[in-house]
Amino acid sequence: MSSRIKKGIPYRRKRAGKTDFRKRLDLLKSGLCRLVVRKSNKNIYAQLIKYSPEGDVVVNSANSTELKNFGWTLSTSNISAAYLVGVLIASKTKVKSAILDLGLLTPVSGSKIFAVIKGCIDAGLKIPHKKKVLPSEERIMGKHIQEYANKLSEESPEKFKKLFSSHVKNNIAFEKYQDYVNKTKQKILKENGKKKKQK
Repeated sequence: MSSRIKKGIPYRRKRAGKTDFRKRLDLLKSGLCRLVVRKSNKNIYAQLIKYSPEGDVVVNSANSTELKNFGWTLSTSNISAAYLVGVLIASKTKVKSAILDLGLLTPVSGSKIFAVIKGCIDAGLKIPHKKKVLPSEERIMGKHIQEYANKLSEESPEKFKKLFSSHVKNNIAFEKYQDYVNKTKQKILKENGKKKKQK
């Protein structure tokens, strides 16, 4: 036993506030791969991680910049992109079940993290969850974006052009936003050899 443990000094990551070891142990006991989701101002990242005595192994990963490979030219950090990242990582892997690892993040119902979960589930990956934490279909399909864009285009055209420059540049009609999300989703599933999960 090391002197660090004898003296009751916490592990480095615990001292730095980066790891909740009690929560981590509970996740490891499940025997499932851990789905780790993180986000930045511009991107969303997801990893499926498997425990190994020699160290954690990343089974598969996906990030929202990869969506461009499937024709996605819009924001890589919104709810729709988060959902598609979930579809992407689930369709990439042979893992059938996983468990969400929030780390030290505070769960917020309907957030981007749970949009990733929804995408994973729709692509066939089983993840324990409560339905009430998942974002609604309307939010995933960008209805709130469409409503805000329509309002902004009338009230402040200049601000609209600045915030939605990618939509304007790529000639994406907001009333067809849902079709755009679904088209990208189907392309991901097709190219990764997966079929949409039957409900």
